Amino acid sequence: MATRWLYDIVEGGAKGSPHGRVFDAVIGSAIVFGTAIGILSTEATLEEWHRLFLIGEALLLVVFAVEYGLRVAVAPLHPSGRFRDGWAGRLRYLVTPMAVIDLLSILPGLLTLLSDPSTEMLLLLRCVRLLKLLRFFSAFDTLIVVVRDNRKPLLASSVLMLILLVIISSLAHLVEAAGQPEAFGSVPRAMWWGIVTLATVGYGDVVPLTPFGRVLGSLAVLLGMGMFALPAGILATGFAEEMKRRNFVVSWSLVAKVPFFESLPATRIAEIVTVLEPRSAERGELIIEVGDPADGMYFLIEGEVEVQLPDGRKIGLADGDFFGEIALLSAKPRMATIAAKSFCQLLKLRVDHFHRLMAENADLADRMRTIAAARGLDS
Repeated sequence: MATRWLYDIVEGGAKGSPHGRVFDAVIGSAIVFGTAIGILSTEATLEEWHRLFLIGEALLLVVFAVEYGLRVAVAPLHPSGRFRDGWAGRLRYLVTPMAVIDLLSILPGLLTLLSDPSTEMLLLLRCVRLLKLLRFFSAFDTLIVVVRDNRKPLLASSVLMLILLVIISSLAHLVEAAGQPEAFGSVPRAMWWGIVTLATVGYGDVVPLTPFGRVLGSLAVLLGMGMFALPAGILATGFAEEMKRRNFVVSWSLVAKVPFFESLPATRIAEIVTVLEPRSAERGELIIEVGDPADGMYFLIEGEVEVQLPDGRKIGLADGDFFGEIALLSAKPRMATIAAKSFCQLLKLRVDHFHRLMAENADLADRMRTIAAARGLDS
């Protein structure tokens, strides 16, 4: 029976336990190692390394097989609940794309040990292992969402490029077929030239010789630059908007968790999100030092910090606390040093936004002054 701690190790990744980060590091290293074996095994001058390659594949077989078994075991604990029904859920997990990729990653080792497969087949299967890296980068998920959300304009630009390709290739066939029947004797043959010309790569193996053909080629290059820039622009804009949307959602949820803001309506929190700057601090890092200018205050979302007061006292702050506000209220330099006791996730409110927020929210300003008076010193 799979347990939560095992799921955190296998599927938790960077947000899971330290053991989970080690697990991901081992799998990531195995993927890189397996790819290196695939690349080097194609070099004929390294034939004497064949035995080492076999040992490497045996090690990879063990690593990927254990990983596959563990992922199948913890599948019922997936937050989506899609694989919750015990073994029936595990069977559904087996046909998911990433599970199929994990299974294919085991095959090179099995084939190497049990038979003598062709180098081409092994290289193809080893390349599949690179797809396992998709699991470690959330940006790939974002890219999939962007492509899905922009599928209509992308489809429209693809159809436009296809129309342009057919027209350019047909015209090239008409003006160049007599002089170059091998390259332009038919529209399908001319399409090779049309594709490489519209893509502006122009291999040079097929070029028009007639004056009109050269004019047509020049026009195709210019049109190609514009046509290929169109889907690139759609994807770039969509990716930027999706990242902005996701960052806003994350920041909104973080701000909403801060007790100081819990009484604010959602619309006001949304306004605050736009002016808060995310920041992180490693353990032992100084966030504020005595004498620093009062450039902003901080809200502690996750982690612990230690406030070192001038009289030698030390005060600990944790999730939901804030600090640095007294210097803003008094317009004086910092009078305390604050260091991170663990990895911290912070939100910084700059001094100009702080005063505007206090001016627009009288209740928040009163609460801030009350807390500052109780503390008595800048933190």
